[in-house]
Amino acid sequence: MRPLLWFAAAAVFAAAPVHAAGIDVSKPYGNKSGCINKDGQQVYAEDMLLVTKTDFVTAASACTIKESKQNADGSLLLKTECEAEGEEGKAPAEFTLKPSPKNKKKLIVVDDSGFVMGEVSQCK
Repeated sequence: MRPLLWFAAAAVFAAAPVHAAGIDVSKPYGNKSGCINKDGQQVYAEDMLLVTKTDFVTAASACTIKESKQNADGSLLLKTECEAEGEEGKAPAEFTLKPSPKNKKKLIVVDDSGFVMGEVSQCK
């Protein structure tokens, strides 16, 4: 009976999907401008992208991450509330971080309409 149980357990584990480690934003990710500004606004740059464990910041908006969810495809969905420059109040927005097809050490940032906002890497 034991070999049968072992075989059944092996079959269950073999059928289970293998999950990648996932995207970890416990350390900041940004483009060059974003990483320069990771500790506060140092320089202004129109292309700035910065993702931390609590915030997503661009030159024109500051978003607070309310929820993050690892997707089966290896991407990370960020549900945020954003304040846009020149506008009052906050609005919900979703962004997705995906592994870059060009460089496995980088991520691409995509907005909820599918627009690729840019590429970020872990800040040093």
